[in-house]
Amino acid sequence: MSTRALASRRPGRVERVGSARLRVVSMLLVAVVLAGMVWTRLAYWQVAQHGQLTLQAQAQYRELVELPALRGAIFDRNLTQLVVNTTVYSAFVSPDQIAATQRDAVATGLSTVLEVDRAKVMTTLESNVKFAYIARRFAKAKADQLRTLKLPGVGLQEETQRSYLPGISSGSTLAANLLGFVDWNGDGNYGLEANYQKALGGTPGYISSYRDLSNREIVLGTHTHQDPVNGQDLVLSLDANIQYAAEQALMEGVKRDRAESGSVLIMDPTTGGIVAWADYPIYNANNFNHTNTAAFKDNVLGYVYEPGSVMKVVTLSGAINAGAIEPSTVINDPGVLNVGGYRIYDWDRRNHGNVNYTYVLEHSLNVGAMKAMLAEGHAAFYKNLEAFGLTTPSGIDVAGENHIAPPSAAKMQDSQYATTAFGQGIDVNMVQMLAAINVVANGGKYAQPHVVERIGTHLNPVLLQPQRQVISAATAA
Repeated sequence: MSTRALASRRPGRVERVGSARLRVVSMLLVAVVLAGMVWTRLAYWQVAQHGQLTLQAQAQYRELVELPALRGAIFDRNLTQLVVNTTVYSAFVSPDQIAATQRDAVATGLSTVLEVDRAKVMTTLESNVKFAYIARRFAKAKADQLRTLKLPGVGLQEETQRSYLPGISSGSTLAANLLGFVDWNGDGNYGLEANYQKALGGTPGYISSYRDLSNREIVLGTHTHQDPVNGQDLVLSLDANIQYAAEQALMEGVKRDRAESGSVLIMDPTTGGIVAWADYPIYNANNFNHTNTAAFKDNVLGYVYEPGSVMKVVTLSGAINAGAIEPSTVINDPGVLNVGGYRIYDWDRRNHGNVNYTYVLEHSLNVGAMKAMLAEGHAAFYKNLEAFGLTTPSGIDVAGENHIAPPSAAKMQDSQYATTAFGQGIDVNMVQMLAAINVVANGGKYAQPHVVERIGTHLNPVLLQPQRQVISAATAA
């Protein structure tokens, strides 16, 4: 072989050796990267996620049983119990524990006792579900009947249900719109049940223990027992007898006058406590799940309206208190007044001539109310509205208050000042208006409207607050 031939082969051998080394280094780098990824993941799961994995492992053997709290009762001011807790039962099935040969007997037993559709029960029993309710919240008598049948795969769940006093008819319960109701999840809906959910509902407890794969309790395992804290009772300012009478009179009045609806609100003038709170139509809180949700709306608090001439009491008392007028002050009432480019009339459009403010109030004259407002001035009149609680929500302790604030003093037009003086162009709810008028009956002081007098063993903090003086006692008299 020539020297030239040998020289031509040497570079090729060097190239092959270099390629082999490069492949070895590349494989080592890949191995190092892969090993690093594995170790990184191991560190992540064993170090960073150690606590979470431990909890998940314990959860497979840990059993947590909730201990429900007893919901607080509700009493009227004479300690008549308006709402009680009753024990009811719900029936459920575990289809996977019922043999095919037993389904027919189980379906027949359940449909007979619980008066449910047998075909639907059979469909449930033939399904692949592990758990299904057949009927909810029925009386103990039916639960006892089911127990005697000893149906396989059928269980009974004991539950607590709120029960409300009967109202004026078979389709109603007493003070339903005020009290509200408690749903099957134990949550208060509407009224006092919603507003005082935290106080009434209490705090559930629990029992925690560990069980093996056969669901047997591990005797040497740790146990935790936390007792529930029962809900607090409420004592109201409501009087059940007056409430019943108000509902009855209201129903008769609505039917007699063929009205769509009506509401009655009675307040203790010295405390602001609500003595009766009636709506008609009313609903049955014991049957809330079969009631149209439109019936749950409370017109006393949820409906706003123009108060009309009752506002003249506020307007005139404020003007008298400011020294702008006196009951004996004489004005001329031609039956119409031009304000802000509008001609605004008395309700009867008559020229009443020279009259005093006692006559204005007795005959409900719009012109007289507007002149009292003008004598007082816009700024003072608006402050008067604020002092009587007509520019902000009443803050009563019942869920669902609706409020429409008037424009600010600077943005209110002259014509709106004029109409507001006799109760038009301003929106209020019944609680706001009653609390405002009550100022006159309470020696000029504003009594915060409320329904609850006691929460557990404590007085409602509202009762401990001083009442603000809106007008002087002499003006109120």
